[in-house]
Amino acid sequence: MNKKKDRFVILLFIIILLIYFISLPNSTIHADPVLPVNEETRQLLEKTLSVVEIDHEIERIDKTQQALEQEQLKLQLELLQKSSQIKDKQERAGEIIRSYYMGERDFLYSAFLSINNISQLLMIYSYYDLLISRDQEILNTYQVQFNDLQTTQQKLIRNTTELRDIKSQLIQQRERIVVFQESIDGSLKESNNPEAMQQMMDEFILYWENVGLYEVKRHFKALASAMQDLPEFIQNTKGIISIKGSTYTIDITEEQLNTFLRTKNELFNHFSFRFKNNSIIASGKNGNLLLSIEGKYSIINEPQNGIMFQVDKLLFNNLQLPDTTSRALEEEFDLGFYPQKLISFLKATDVLVSENHLLVTLKISM
Repeated sequence: MNKKKDRFVILLFIIILLIYFISLPNSTIHADPVLPVNEETRQLLEKTLSVVEIDHEIERIDKTQQALEQEQLKLQLELLQKSSQIKDKQERAGEIIRSYYMGERDFLYSAFLSINNISQLLMIYSYYDLLISRDQEILNTYQVQFNDLQTTQQKLIRNTTELRDIKSQLIQQRERIVVFQESIDGSLKESNNPEAMQQMMDEFILYWENVGLYEVKRHFKALASAMQDLPEFIQNTKGIISIKGSTYTIDITEEQLNTFLRTKNELFNHFSFRFKNNSIIASGKNGNLLLSIEGKYSIINEPQNGIMFQVDKLLFNNLQLPDTTSRALEEEFDLGFYPQKLISFLKATDVLVSENHLLVTLKISM
C-alpha cells in the first residue's frame, strides 16, 4: 500500500511540474515572423523596424563619436609635444641656414687657401666634413620633425571635420527616431486594441533582432564571399569577355550569375538575381523569410578601382528597412567587383544594366 501511495505522490508531483512549466510565459522566439495582414499593420511594423534600426545606428554613431573624441585629445596632446620638440631644432636649423646665407662658413675657404702640406689639408677636410655632417644632421632631423608635425596637424583637421559630420548625423538620426516614434504612438492610441498591437510589435522586434537580422547578414555574407570568386568564374567562362582594340567588355547574364552563385552556396537555391534597366534586384523566399535587395552598380576608384553595389531598397518580409541598415550592411560586407583581380592592367570605366545583362566596360590602365 505504501508503494502505491509513493508512486501516486511521485506521479502527482510530475503532473504539477508539467502544469507549472506549461503555464510559464513563453520567453522563446516565435518560429514564425509576425507578417503584416493589412496596409495599416504593414506601415506600423515598418516604422517599428525603422525605430529599432535607427536606434542601433545612433549607438554606432555614438561609439564612433566617442572614439573620435578620444583620438582628438590624443592628437592635440601629440601636437603640443611635437611643437615643443621641434622648437629647439627650428632655432638651430635657422642658425645654420643663416650662417650659410651670410657667409659665416667662408673661413673654411680661407683655411683651404692657407694650406701648406697634406697634413693640414686632411685636418681641414676632416673638420669641414664633421661640420657639414653635423649641420646636415640637424637640418634632416628638423625636416623629419617638421613633416611629422604637419602630418599630425592634417590628421587633426580631418578628425575635426569628421567629428563635426558625425555629430550632425547623430542629430539627424535622433530627429528621425522622434518622428517615427510619435507616429507609432499615434497609431497605438487610435487602435481598437492597443495592447494587442503593442504585443505584436514587441514580438516582431524580438523576431527581427534574433532571427531576421541574422538571416539578412547571412545572405549578405554569402554574397560577399561569392563575389570574391566572380573574377575567376568570368575568366573561365567562354563568351563573357570580349575584346575590341584596347577595350574589354564583360557581358554576364542573369542565368550565368545565378548558376555561379548556386555553386558557391545553397542559400542561392532560394535566392536569385534579376537585371532590369539600371537596377539589380536580388530576392528570394526561404520558409517564412522573404528578402529583397534592390540596388545598382557604380564605378569607384578609391581605395581601388572597381564596381561597387549600392543598396537602394532593402525589404524584409515586405517591410522596407531604413537607409541606415543598408549603409551599415554595405560597410560590413563588400559586394564589389574588382577587375584588377581578373587582369591586373585593366580598369573599369563604365557599368550598364539592361534586361538580362550586366555589362562592364574595361580599359587598359597605364
